[in-house]
Amino acid sequence: MVASSVLGFPRIGANREIKKVVESYWAGKTNADEVTKVAAEVKKSNWTELKQRGVTYIPSGDFSLYDHVLDHSAAFNAIPKRYHGLGLSPLDTYFAMARGRQADGVDVPAGEMKKWFDSNYHFLVPELDQSVEFKLNFNKPLEEFNEAKALGITTRPVVLGPITYLALAKASKEAKPEFEPISLLSKILPVYKQLLSELKSAGAEWVQIDEPILVTDKGANYEAQYASAYPELVAVAPKLLLTTFYGRLESNVNFIAKLPIAGLHIDLDRAHEQLDKTIAAISSTPIVLSLGVVSGRSVWKTDFAVAIKYAEKAISALGQDRVIIGTASTVLHIPVTLASENKLTEQQKDWFSFALEKASEVATIAAVVSGSQDAAVAAALEANRTSIAKRRDFEKNSDDSVRKRVASITADQYERKSPFATRLAAQKVLNLPKFPTTTIGSFPQTKEIRQARAKLGKGEISEAEYEEFIKKEIESAVRFQEKIGLDLLVHGEPERNDMVQYFGERLSGFVFTQNAWVQSYGSRYVRPPIIVSDVSRKAPMTVRWSEYAQSLTSKPMKGMLTGPVTILNWSFPRVDISRELQAQQLALALRDEVCDLEAAGIKAIQVDEPALREGLPLRRADWDSYLNWAGNTFKLSTAGVGDHTQTHSHFCYSDFDDIFPQIQRLDADVISIEASKSDMKLLSTFKHYGYSNSIGPGVYDVHSPRVPGDAEIQERLKSMLAFLDQSLLYVNPDCGLKTRGWKETEASLVNLVQAARWARETYA
Repeated sequence: MVASSVLGFPRIGANREIKKVVESYWAGKTNADEVTKVAAEVKKSNWTELKQRGVTYIPSGDFSLYDHVLDHSAAFNAIPKRYHGLGLSPLDTYFAMARGRQADGVDVPAGEMKKWFDSNYHFLVPELDQSVEFKLNFNKPLEEFNEAKALGITTRPVVLGPITYLALAKASKEAKPEFEPISLLSKILPVYKQLLSELKSAGAEWVQIDEPILVTDKGANYEAQYASAYPELVAVAPKLLLTTFYGRLESNVNFIAKLPIAGLHIDLDRAHEQLDKTIAAISSTPIVLSLGVVSGRSVWKTDFAVAIKYAEKAISALGQDRVIIGTASTVLHIPVTLASENKLTEQQKDWFSFALEKASEVATIAAVVSGSQDAAVAAALEANRTSIAKRRDFEKNSDDSVRKRVASITADQYERKSPFATRLAAQKVLNLPKFPTTTIGSFPQTKEIRQARAKLGKGEISEAEYEEFIKKEIESAVRFQEKIGLDLLVHGEPERNDMVQYFGERLSGFVFTQNAWVQSYGSRYVRPPIIVSDVSRKAPMTVRWSEYAQSLTSKPMKGMLTGPVTILNWSFPRVDISRELQAQQLALALRDEVCDLEAAGIKAIQVDEPALREGLPLRRADWDSYLNWAGNTFKLSTAGVGDHTQTHSHFCYSDFDDIFPQIQRLDADVISIEASKSDMKLLSTFKHYGYSNSIGPGVYDVHSPRVPGDAEIQERLKSMLAFLDQSLLYVNPDCGLKTRGWKETEASLVNLVQAARWARETYA
């Protein structure tokens, strides 16, 4: 029999139970026992649902209250020194690492966040140095294995692999020069051995050990580390399934096949071409091959015929007992269940498959290739054939006007009319001072704003009443900015539910869900829209509110848009046409909006691309193609305006040394970047390459409720001026303020303005 597996599951709860209880705990409204209780209920529900759907290997140990990499650091005692001796409970120390803490005499910033490979999930970067003393503070996989076992459910524990963990870590400030976290492998292995041996003693048959670093170019550098570490682990562990996902192994499969592991998982959703080479590499070994044939990243229903073809090839070469049918990766990246959606049409619901539905898919595919004669399995197979055929018919439809417009794009549409120096002179009409202050765009989405939006949706207030409410919120945001002395204002975006969803709702080609939440980081969940057909703009999307906000003030007002690559990457895209074509369609829609904003008198327009780096392929060989079309679509969306209009863009958590030439090529007049959580290290890249346009490195971390003092911001500005031309430096937070409260927002921005005034006086 061919077994089935799910590599990981959403930990948010079907009704966002974890978000609610964690945020209640942070607010002091509930205690740690209640957090533990709710977490146990969510885990029980997940395990029970997967068992009922016939999944053979059910994951445990993958649950988290915030982030699984942070969990690993806390469990292995990799806790930075600044969190020691604060008198906090283990849970509060954990949350302090995640989001900082500024209460009860404790003032400590959060750790750095980065994107998890090429996804929109954020992880807390481990901070390590040569003095770290790894030890097992708690065995989370064992605790959850026993928790599930007490419910009568046997699970396959999930553990983040040692080499991926160290490869993702960074050297702490206390580290010696030239220190590399991977040098700690011999120190961390005994803790892994203890964890794994305890799982074996508890009766775990298999352990899933995740090593996704192997699908990156960096993975090839660690052949010696894998060769030395895994024999040690295998000697004390249950059977180890070395798990890779998000990409292809390439030549790494050759040294992996020599390891004494019991199983290997590969992603055939993102890299189906690696199947033959993998089979060839392991065919003479006893290694079991786990096939990731059901996407963990896409909400589209799996085409069983394609999945079965891959499975049968593997079975033919290896035999049924050496093949597992699985999700390609964890299904953390997709919503919990389609059953919660009541407003999608029956046709639309038939296209999609969320996390629980994906679990049913792997179980069904495994049954089919095992030769099951079950009538329910045969019915599911036939239903899938019918569903896929209907979807293929729908996908043949296209909007000729959109396709023709894309085909007629010319080279000059990608370029501004004049070089930056000419534009900079023309943009003096903005009348901005030296070290101009601004924000990234959004202000706090208060309970009142969310309630008003909900009332509108339920029909409890009229559209006119809602619009009057939004006008008052915008005016309040404008007056606040004027009061504290910001220079380049924003309208605060009270009318927007999400920076991608808002635009998707105003473009053709998207469908939307009610409850399809996906974790971005911590308790920050999003509902990505789904692109189902050609995209075009129905009517102006933001002009009215930007024009209204500008009418309230004599200071310049930024128009705020989300860029084409970010809309694409933060939606669930189509799989029947290229991402490039979808991005081009989005760019043309946004180009129209940018030009309309300019015509309405908006002199600064921000087109945000926080997901530009995120979408970068994991293999360098694939970079040029992506960066070419991604950069072109940003330029296409912004290049239609005159020299006097200042274009801005914002980037989050970007390793700019990787893609700096492409950032230069975007030719935005001003870029703002995350810099505060990365210890300003990004700035050295700009110094090295010589960035010539204006730039606003973030001077404080908005993902933490902590308020920075003006002296702290002054120090950051001093650091920036060691790298950047003071005449081109903007002063801003490192991201939008949507998730923050007004009290901390006002205090932080007041300090930001004070620091900018200090800079003007100091560097006059």
